[in-house]
Amino acid sequence: MNVFDWLGTIPLPSGVKPFSIVEISFNNGSRKEYFKNNSSINIAKGQWVTVEGVGGFDMGQVSLTGELVKLQMKKYGVQDQSALKRIMRISTTEDLELYNESKQREKEIMVRSRAIAKELKVDMKIGEVELQADGKKATFFYTAEHRVDFRELIKVFASDFKIKVEMRQIGARQESGKVGGIGSCGRELCCSTWLTDFKSVNTTAARYQSLSINQTKLSGQCGRLKCCLNYELDTYMDALRHFPTHADHIQTAQGKANLIKKDIFKNLMWYAFPSSSKHYPLTIERVKEILELNKQGNFPEELQAVELEATAKEKLKIDVGFVNDVGQITLKNLEKKKSKNKNKKPNKPQANTAAGKPEGNKSAKTSEGYSNTVATPRPPKNRPNPNNSGNKTNTPKASVDAAGKENTPKANNNPSPKSNNNTTPRPNKSRNNNNRKPRPEGEGNANPIKP
Repeated sequence: MNVFDWLGTIPLPSGVKPFSIVEISFNNGSRKEYFKNNSSINIAKGQWVTVEGVGGFDMGQVSLTGELVKLQMKKYGVQDQSALKRIMRISTTEDLELYNESKQREKEIMVRSRAIAKELKVDMKIGEVELQADGKKATFFYTAEHRVDFRELIKVFASDFKIKVEMRQIGARQESGKVGGIGSCGRELCCSTWLTDFKSVNTTAARYQSLSINQTKLSGQCGRLKCCLNYELDTYMDALRHFPTHADHIQTAQGKANLIKKDIFKNLMWYAFPSSSKHYPLTIERVKEILELNKQGNFPEELQAVELEATAKEKLKIDVGFVNDVGQITLKNLEKKKSKNKNKKPNKPQANTAAGKPEGNKSAKTSEGYSNTVATPRPPKNRPNPNNSGNKTNTPKASVDAAGKENTPKANNNPSPKSNNNTTPRPNKSRNNNNRKPRPEGEGNANPIKP
């Protein structure tokens, strides 16, 4: 139940004193009251202050100061300022210790009080117990369907807990606000954050907004209908004024058509025949025209339904993918193709090592289609060209090592399979320095002898 003090940073004119009444919240904002600052204590929002209580003192946090307190008091009808209690001091360390001790007792007292109410067969549910900071008084918040006689219950509470007892009846919506929680919208409950004026909610509010009457979906945490059903009700009521009344059924030559729903955004009324599941959108003018014909005893041959055209958003959805509410476009089709291509390995040309023959030219398939042809790589230099191998014996030239000995490799008499050419392969030119002849003395920078 936080309040933003938007006048807090604006300085007051010279000669104007700040408003002497301060709004203070208790028990994490579940209860707020107004107190006088007669001692002109310099206090700010969020500070802990000690105020007058019943037979002692209480503690709370400053929630609002300045000129906005006047508006809040006017909103809640606080007129008698003389009856307000005063702020005693800014809370000290001893006050905070007493406050924490009292808060630790609240849960124990609530459990015990529920057991006592059950023993006395009192038809009530105690939802919260709030102890005063000095522990001399306790307020019991309860809900009940009917009037409850709790005179005997108060006597038992006072004798067991040795405190002053105050009973306050609250509604189911206020109880859920004290408990708190997250609504179906994903946000914190309105009753526990800002909503204080609870209005009755009927199922007619859901009917006007064309909502299905589903009790589980329309009910909130308190078990009652959601308060947010009233938020847009006035807008729907204004829009439905232009729609004709008593138009639940219209007569045609095909039979009686029943009203399915009203679309206030497109000003259309949807009808359907009992023998068919097809829905026909009609304009408001067409429905009024058919109603006038029915009063005269005439039944039109056709409904003349409106042909709905795809909106710009729907067209964009068909062309490029999905358009979210923010207006961002996501290309779903391309994303799917990319995800598929990630799982596949790219088509790379690999040499056929078994046959000594590289793969032929193939077209690589991409997400955009077929790209240009892939060039066939050259055969490695240290291998004989498979296309030049034939029936003749391939005899490479001998090489000379560093010691001057001649190394003559054996001839390869086995022809390569799948080869038809009879040309002799080129010799294997090795660049190893060990296969070169030693440089003769006195020749300077002469070129080395080739093998």
